[in-house]
Amino acid sequence: MDYVELGRTGIQVSRCCLGTMTWGSQNTEEEAHAQMDYALERGVTFWDTAEMYASPPSPETQGRTERYIGTWLEKTGRRSEIVLASKVAGRGSAFGGLSWMRADGATTRQTKAQIDEAVEGSLRRLRTDYLDLYQLHWPDRAVRVFGGQTYKDYDDDYQRFGDILEALDVHVKKGTIRALGVSNEFPWGVMKFLAESEAKGLPRIASIQNAYHLANRVFEFGLAEIAMREQVGLLAYSPLAQGQLTGKYLGGQLPEGSRKALYNRMQRYEGPGALEAFTAYVDLARRHGLDPAQLALKFVDARPFVTATIIGATSLDQLKTDIDAFDVDWTEELETAVNAIHATRPNPCP
Repeated sequence: MDYVELGRTGIQVSRCCLGTMTWGSQNTEEEAHAQMDYALERGVTFWDTAEMYASPPSPETQGRTERYIGTWLEKTGRRSEIVLASKVAGRGSAFGGLSWMRADGATTRQTKAQIDEAVEGSLRRLRTDYLDLYQLHWPDRAVRVFGGQTYKDYDDDYQRFGDILEALDVHVKKGTIRALGVSNEFPWGVMKFLAESEAKGLPRIASIQNAYHLANRVFEFGLAEIAMREQVGLLAYSPLAQGQLTGKYLGGQLPEGSRKALYNRMQRYEGPGALEAFTAYVDLARRHGLDPAQLALKFVDARPFVTATIIGATSLDQLKTDIDAFDVDWTEELETAVNAIHATRPNPCP
């Protein structure tokens, strides 16, 4: 396993990051503990969660993922061996309100009071006294977050960038947060956070956690340059397009226990041209003797603007396949081939 610096923080993270959002919905506590044991054994020391998880969001499962991690940390005493990341929810309209996440029943926003409540809740559930990375799960602005390639303006009702950083800085100064990041963010938002931190001496964001995979390379349009020049690297989520790039849904297949079978929330990955793109990438992998999942994961890992690729698995066999992908050799032949497909099927799943 390779390790790199998280932004300019001095914190070293594994290039493979363990995603956790299925724990508490598709995975039991015992299965989550087994995944953590195996990932750490393989050198995966960077783990990502959120106050909202398990996914999909619901009052019944909210916070369960963090609680599973917390019981593992308490049982093993290995907190110092991992870099642990969590997230605070953004403007509630992204998921229809989420008022059940806050003690006072308010819709989720990134106010100081809500950030305080969210940080304290995550620390309690995780049974730790600090978070290595704390991220804004999606913007407080009412910007279109998930899907779509057209711009729609939004109202001026959002928490100001400097105010959000000042609220987080309280926890940085207390030592409960070591580094900050954003997620589902856009170039203007990233640069505003950077400008505010520089102008006011506030903590600097270290990472951008956005969707990025073979069928969604929109990160490259503006954010990749920021990631490279400002050392705010990408933590790429959904590198397998929620399983579509493994080929398991091709030909109308609907595997029992899959996210599509359980939740039918795959519309982001079923737009015009998506099926043709997935088919082309799966065929490419098989022609080269590669597992399609490993082709997709190694593609992301090979990007110079990526700090870590977030993997998610519901079985240990899947987890092993995913981690093994980071040992695959990425060749110029593969690079040319995926770019040729991208040229004819660009970004069908933004």
